[in-house]
Amino acid sequence: MLGHPRPLWMLFMTEFWERFAFYSVSWALVLYIVAQFYHGDPSGQAWASKIYGAYTALIYATGIFGGYIADRLIGYQRSILLGALVMSAGLFTIMLPSQTAMLYGLAMVVVGDGLFKPNISSMVGQLYGLNDDRRDRGFTLFYMGINAGAFVAPLITGWLASYYTDTPLQQNYHAVFAAAGVGMVLSLLWFWFGRRSLRGVGRPAPQATSRLRVLWVFLGVIVAVPLVYLVLSKIGAIGLQWLLGLLFVAVAVMLIMEAMRHGTVQVQRVIAMLIIFAFNLLFWMFYFQFGTSFNFLAENLVDRKLFGGWEFPVGWFQSVTPLAIIVLAPVVSQVWAFLGRRHMEPSIPRKFGLGLIFNGLGFVVLVYALSRLIDPHGMIPFWPLTTCYVLQTVGELCLSPIGLSMVTKLAPPRLVGLAMGGWFLSLAEGGNLSGLLAGHISGENGMTAASALSGFTFSFWLLVGAGVVLLLVSPLINRLMHGVR
Repeated sequence: MLGHPRPLWMLFMTEFWERFAFYSVSWALVLYIVAQFYHGDPSGQAWASKIYGAYTALIYATGIFGGYIADRLIGYQRSILLGALVMSAGLFTIMLPSQTAMLYGLAMVVVGDGLFKPNISSMVGQLYGLNDDRRDRGFTLFYMGINAGAFVAPLITGWLASYYTDTPLQQNYHAVFAAAGVGMVLSLLWFWFGRRSLRGVGRPAPQATSRLRVLWVFLGVIVAVPLVYLVLSKIGAIGLQWLLGLLFVAVAVMLIMEAMRHGTVQVQRVIAMLIIFAFNLLFWMFYFQFGTSFNFLAENLVDRKLFGGWEFPVGWFQSVTPLAIIVLAPVVSQVWAFLGRRHMEPSIPRKFGLGLIFNGLGFVVLVYALSRLIDPHGMIPFWPLTTCYVLQTVGELCLSPIGLSMVTKLAPPRLVGLAMGGWFLSLAEGGNLSGLLAGHISGENGMTAASALSGFTFSFWLLVGAGVVLLLVSPLINRLMHGVR
């Protein structure tokens, strides 16, 4: 279909519903915590941000284990099905009006998504040959599926939270989490009925077809959920950052040891991949502010009254990015193809450098608004936050779908799933740091215009500086990649 393997579209819709569930929780979580457990007091913003950052980090960090389980134990298809089942149960658990239940529900989502997320991305790569020039474009189309779900989720669940009933707003958030659970069930069913089209792609190896292995993995899930709960509730974001750092070192060592079996070229390709992972961490540290500081900015410091007094729901801001991706992804894909035909397409590290710079440009718009456009009521206009999201989207399109494809090209063949987990681990470290940064911006008493201005100024300079450095060192990284583009 449209020049791509038919199973791509089944995976597209499976990911669509999983992202619907994920982004429904993402936009509502910190607002729900402040409303439900702090009764709307801004002093809860810092703790909510750190929980969000830790949750986001663990979502991506557990992808390492999920990738390894799929590679070595039960295959990709079974990992996805088990992960979807656990995630569904977790999303319905978050609905319960208890802090303990919320954290246990988040722990279940974390463990389930670790089995789901890296493996469905790896399966997209397996639909194409290593030198198939459709691969990057296939990943870009798949990325549109991710963002189609992300676009629909805030629109529907934002309406549920704002207008569905006349009860206090924090009660309406429970409907958001229920809708997320339904979306995850749909993802599970879509993959269950559509997996026959894969024709063996993602099935376990002949020596790993025993269903007893699935039972052992399920028992591992039962053990893992309380451990993740303890990380969320007891260890905290700083302790988690140390754990993630050690985990990243372990993954890097495993990838390099496997690469050494294939020779110097493969070792250097893995080193290039790890360098790009480090810059990827910085990108997501600031990009993930959409779930924390940008949410608090939208709720408290943005004038959202439009069209004769109608108030734009806070959650709807987070549909701006996926809408921009849906519109711009085909354009960016065609630009890369156009430049590629003329041997002018930027290399992978140069695309990453551009992504960092565009992310930084988004923050400079907010810096301008917070320093020049505050009205007598202490509010900034509607358009700067929207513009920031669009600029960050351009940066994301330069970086994220290219990164998914990069992993499948540079990773040792036997550990593609683990390498994909390493990619998501770099997102995890960025996510956890994003929560720490947002907590610093909010401080003990909640976000103010002055604290937001200071935090966003820092964000701008660090992102642009890192982007320029990456552009300068890209020739060296290109040599390490040995012709992979």
